[in-house]
Amino acid sequence: MTTALATTAGPARLHALESALGDPFADDNPLGLRAVLEADERGEMFEAGEQALHEYGLGAEFVPTAFGGRLDRLDHLVEIMRSVYRRDPCLGLGYGASSFIAGVNLWTAGDQEQCRHAAELLCSGRRVAVAYHELAHGNDMAGTEFTALPGPAGLVLNGRKEIITNVRRAEALVVFARTAQRPGSRSHSQLYVDKARLPGGHLTHLPRYRTSGMRGVQLGGIEFRDCPLPESAVLGTMGHGLENALRSFQVTRTTLVSMFTGVVDSALRTTLSHVRGRRLYGRTAADLPHIRSVLAAAYSDLLTADCFATVATRALHLLPAQTPIYALAVKYFVSKTLMDVMNQLSAVLGAHFYLREGPAAGFQKLLRDIQPAGFGHAARAACQVSLLPQLPLLARRSWLGETGAPAELFRPGADLPPFDFRQLVISAAGRESLSTSLAAGLAAMPDGTGPAYTALRAHGEHFAGELVALAEECVSLSPAELSVGAGSHTYDLTTRYVKILVAAACFETWRHARGTDAAFLADPAWAAAALHRLRTPLGTPRPSLPGHLEQPLWDELLDRCARSKGLGMLPRPLAGPHG
Repeated sequence: MTTALATTAGPARLHALESALGDPFADDNPLGLRAVLEADERGEMFEAGEQALHEYGLGAEFVPTAFGGRLDRLDHLVEIMRSVYRRDPCLGLGYGASSFIAGVNLWTAGDQEQCRHAAELLCSGRRVAVAYHELAHGNDMAGTEFTALPGPAGLVLNGRKEIITNVRRAEALVVFARTAQRPGSRSHSQLYVDKARLPGGHLTHLPRYRTSGMRGVQLGGIEFRDCPLPESAVLGTMGHGLENALRSFQVTRTTLVSMFTGVVDSALRTTLSHVRGRRLYGRTAADLPHIRSVLAAAYSDLLTADCFATVATRALHLLPAQTPIYALAVKYFVSKTLMDVMNQLSAVLGAHFYLREGPAAGFQKLLRDIQPAGFGHAARAACQVSLLPQLPLLARRSWLGETGAPAELFRPGADLPPFDFRQLVISAAGRESLSTSLAAGLAAMPDGTGPAYTALRAHGEHFAGELVALAEECVSLSPAELSVGAGSHTYDLTTRYVKILVAAACFETWRHARGTDAAFLADPAWAAAALHRLRTPLGTPRPSLPGHLEQPLWDELLDRCARSKGLGMLPRPLAGPHG
């Protein structure tokens, strides 16, 4: 009996958004890529796109249903935002994701009144910005100099925050501030600042920051001078700002980088269209074996990134106590994979990848706009630094276990329990079950034949053995090897661990698709291809795929592009011609 698996990967309103925005590649679409590029050339937000998202009510997608919004499933939010990112990443960040980042902090730590106020703003199409960044300190939040110290009537704000999306356009701010001068993690708090309630003369907006990518995004800064603020503006408990931020990061690190897969979806379509229309040596460029190999490998990497991000997003609902690990791994792996794919595609396009006019003109914008996936909000290196000291405890408590994660984790599109922001924890305490799912999955691997099945089993056994070897190395690490001053070999341990997590996600997603109507996911070829490329030794280029794995991916890529289907794990219908 075949089990039905949700293949549309989203609620009905997702398809309504696709329809409203139209085919991004159609020249006559006023919301298409041509108009997006014109706004990019001017360094402006795409006004017609913002209006369309306002009419759709995108802000309500960032608000939990408990506060009158539509946010009930994080995977649905990701799919909705991918529709925006695949057209214009500036709209994705500048109209949408920046408010989501701020909102997550409120839903995680705010009181009823703070959450209600923010929800009303977002559901009415207004904005909330988040002010973490200080240029002098980067990701070192403990070094924050911006202060909110006790004053005659509550708190007094002093200092600057820089590189803030929509700070001038936002009606409210979430601000990370030092609320005590003593050292330590309990010296910082988050504040919810309603700009309309601030007394005049204490807040100055700094000039806009211009950027090479995300040109339309309004990046600015603020400076407060002796600005009074009631103590009721604190989110949660005074002094718990760092803990609140770390819990919020688990949601944003996982979901925001997953939204960027929409960028690669458009870039891959653009590249495929280019090579199919370009003639070289008496045939199209798409007929050249090397070009087909590069595109099939790029598609494999996109699927791998999407699979891992999807599993981690579902883990926020199903395994919230383990997401401190998965969020770091997703930001570290998925962002680099997506940027590597873009670089591979730029090599295929050659001189066309940087042209700002013509059929492939959108690519250069997408290539520039995807770069913040690796450093925006929190850098990849910061995630690696945070993951490293957790390895010995994971090795002792989890990696030698025999049980895996629940099956629901690996069923994209399937039902999920409601998400509760308040259930997020600071530390996984050495507990995670995705890595051990690989060995458990191998033991339960269904019978099969063929080269793809054989390759998948062999690669799965390799990564299961790699986890055992990694555990042996990590249990003996000294404290000196777990600090920011650790050597490159020690940092490589985090990369090896993340690869095991990704391999487990792909293997188990394939295994649980068996017996469902998701024919592509149930075919071992895509998962075997994913593990084949993951198995690349550190520091060496990823290998091309063998023919028996390359051909199914090439065929699937052609079919989905011809029928305007999404290039992620689930082929959801997109706006565009359906051949």
